[in-house]
This record gives sequence, structure tokens and C-alpha cells, in this order.
Amino acid sequence: MADEFDTFKAKLLKNPQIKAEYDALAPEYELIEQLITARTERKMTQKQLAEKLGTSQSSIARLESGNCNPSFQFLQRVAVALDKRLSFVLS
Repeated sequence: MADEFDTFKAKLLKNPQIKAEYDALAPEYELIEQLITARTERKMTQKQLAEKLGTSQSSIARLESGNCNPSFQFLQRVAVALDKRLSFVLS
């Protein structure tokens, strides 16, 4: 199944427009992956993280699915709750 997906993805990414859109989304998905990894490494559920932040589990689910546009302050709060430091690099 993974091989089929990889083949399909490679075929799609040959299209310059699709590749440009895919590349534009890379930072967002990298952040999401890092947040999920940090939470799961701490063996925290979305609900536990939400309770620590004083928010709802659904807001954490939206964050992790990319279905929201979080503020920098909210991301900082999430980082602190996960014992991490929020940083970014301009390149």
C-alpha cells in the first residue's frame, strides 16, 4: 500500500503547480508533526494536553489536523506545556 502511495505521490509531484503547493505546505506539516511527536513522547493524550492548557480536546485535534490557524501565543503555550521551546528559522 505504501509503495502505491509513494508512486502516486511521485507522479503528482512531477506537476510543477502541485509541487509548488506541496512545498508551500511543508512548514505547516513539519510543525504539526513536531507537536504530535512531542505530545506522544510525553505519553499525553490530546485531552490531557488540552486540560493543561485550559482549552478543549477539539482545539488540540484541530491544531494537529491543520484545521485551524493558531496564534503565535497559542503555539507558545503549547510548547511550554510540552516542555519545549518554540523557535523558527527564516531562510
